Amino acid sequence: MKFGRITKKNFENGMAKFASNPKVQITGSLKAVFFTMLLGASGCGRDEANTSVSVTTAASGREATGQPAGRAASEMVHLTAGKFIMGDKDEVDAPPHEIAISPFDIDRNLVTQQLYQKIMGTNPSRWKGASNPVEQLRWSDALRFCNKRSELEGLQPCYDLKTLKCNFEANGYRLPTEAEWEYACRAGTTIAYFFGDNPGRLGDYAWFDKNSGGHPRPVGQKQPNPWGLHDMIGNVWEWCNDWYKVDYYQESPKQDPRGPNEGQNKVLRGGAWRFSADNCRSGYRYNESPGYSDVCFGYDIYGFRCVRKSTAPSAK
Repeated sequence: MKFGRITKKNFENGMAKFASNPKVQITGSLKAVFFTMLLGASGCGRDEANTSVSVTTAASGREATGQPAGRAASEMVHLTAGKFIMGDKDEVDAPPHEIAISPFDIDRNLVTQQLYQKIMGTNPSRWKGASNPVEQLRWSDALRFCNKRSELEGLQPCYDLKTLKCNFEANGYRLPTEAEWEYACRAGTTIAYFFGDNPGRLGDYAWFDKNSGGHPRPVGQKQPNPWGLHDMIGNVWEWCNDWYKVDYYQESPKQDPRGPNEGQNKVLRGGAWRFSADNCRSGYRYNESPGYSDVCFGYDIYGFRCVRKSTAPSAK
């Protein structure tokens, strides 16, 4: 059972009465009531350091671009244009359909706390660790990071921070569209997980509720997907650029869809350290209010990675 795209197990039955209506979108403030019950005994604002690890980037069939070797936290991978089947036949909001994607570059790893601190001068994360994914941040915080990262590299920022609209023609950093994210996650596969239909091997690729130990983990420790991208599933949910709409796939354009023009919640993808294997499926959709983030209510589950327009030369 699910409420707002989260399983019954994840919320310990707290919101099961909403499961019969898949169109219900539960806002952060209502979820807070149930998280209070779940977290009341554990306290808030814990500062738990994890040992920093040296991330070794895996070789892949895709071209690595951007930062020099040794700076894996900001290295990017070039993905060529292609078509794929987006969606999951077992999800009411994700009917499978073919989508074409233009080439783009994507961070090999989630944005780390070290990189976020270096660029933004602050670290909002609950679970402190330089190599841990930055978390405990709103969708708009991710946009501000993208713009600042762009400015520091002499690129054109993608976001108007007054309207929060994205200029997809700019050459700076931005959040991936939902379609770009799934294209990158699937890495040419059509199965439930990029490694197979059975979650038995999920622990080789992802941190989730069965192996995380109750907190996020340093990036890059698990095996990458076939295109060399780490933590595409598990660890923390990843903010996407799109507004969420239950039936958007029925009206989505076939080339580079960018989501509805408006909405209440933003799309997140990939699952997280406190969520089940089911949430880590490539086609599984989740959504949240773009402005809600509170350490006491468990929002240490949201992170992100950046994409940008392809910098690779066109093939002749």
